[in-house]
Amino acid sequence: MTDHIAFSADRHALILLDQRFLPDREEYFVCRNTADTVYALQTMVVRGAPAIGVTAAYGCYLAAREAAEAAASDGAWKDRLAALLTELEEARPTAVNLRWAVSRLRGQWQAMSDPSLDALASAWLCTAQDMHAEDIEINKAMGKNGADCIADGDTVMTHCNAGALATAGYGTALGVIRAAFEQGKRIRVIANETRPFLQGARLTAYELSKEGIPVTVACDNAVGHLMKQGMVQKVVVGADRIAANGDAANKIGTYTVALIAKAHGVPFYVAAPASTFDLSLASGDLIPIENRTPREVTHVGEHRIIPENVPVYNYAFDVTPADLISGIITEKGVLTAPYAASIRAAIGGK
Repeated sequence: MTDHIAFSADRHALILLDQRFLPDREEYFVCRNTADTVYALQTMVVRGAPAIGVTAAYGCYLAAREAAEAAASDGAWKDRLAALLTELEEARPTAVNLRWAVSRLRGQWQAMSDPSLDALASAWLCTAQDMHAEDIEINKAMGKNGADCIADGDTVMTHCNAGALATAGYGTALGVIRAAFEQGKRIRVIANETRPFLQGARLTAYELSKEGIPVTVACDNAVGHLMKQGMVQKVVVGADRIAANGDAANKIGTYTVALIAKAHGVPFYVAAPASTFDLSLASGDLIPIENRTPREVTHVGEHRIIPENVPVYNYAFDVTPADLISGIITEKGVLTAPYAASIRAAIGGK
């Protein structure tokens, strides 16, 4: 699955499969400017750290085209473009890939000697397309590295969606599962429903069922029971940001899964590319945690399920401490504890 993020050169637009409507229907959202891109990121038209990064890269190109309007009126396109890039990188706080992508293209701008706006836009489009292709290859390398962590006959639990839909294609955690399946291993998947946005029930189940990989959806609250019954042999999840010590932020509820896995002796793996590591943060305590709109919790569709005036917590992520993680699967290999050292050696300057 690689057509959920597509750039149309004829339309100068980014075409995104709108994940809010899956699996009921497949609709596409068109981004033509910065406001469209920010909206897509904030409302989860597109989600998943690597997919957010690729979307942001194309968003920089769209911002450059938008800045051309300022150039046409007063020639002050540089200030306008810088402001648009800031809007992009502040769209969501937790996934480091967003800032990583914008920083990469901003750095390219700074390295060019007084480029014209047309030259910068052209360079950025090429870079965004390169990042798109790179992400797919990185995911496939990660899948190959992680497949050895899964044995023939394993049932693998995953939380949220870290598949093709969360990346440019193939997936991180689901890329590991796909690679093991492609090797002929007889595996099954338990996809935790992942409330409140139901990424597991809607998106992971959608992806795996389309590819013929056996998948069963489980209520989030069933994790302990399933592991106690010996129904889970491995856990593989993705990540939105990983600190220098190996603490990993992922969808809310992941920390709980990791604690239960530890209690039952179930290996717990995190799969993420080098771009997801934030070596500027010493630990996961410093990772900003997004608090999303209460409506995702108070309503199912248009139907309110919580009494009026009752507040809710809707933290989108939590942080799993490194000591609960059996290994971090990357395109550079499977990193193991002590993570501060293995991350530094493998990721370094990325």
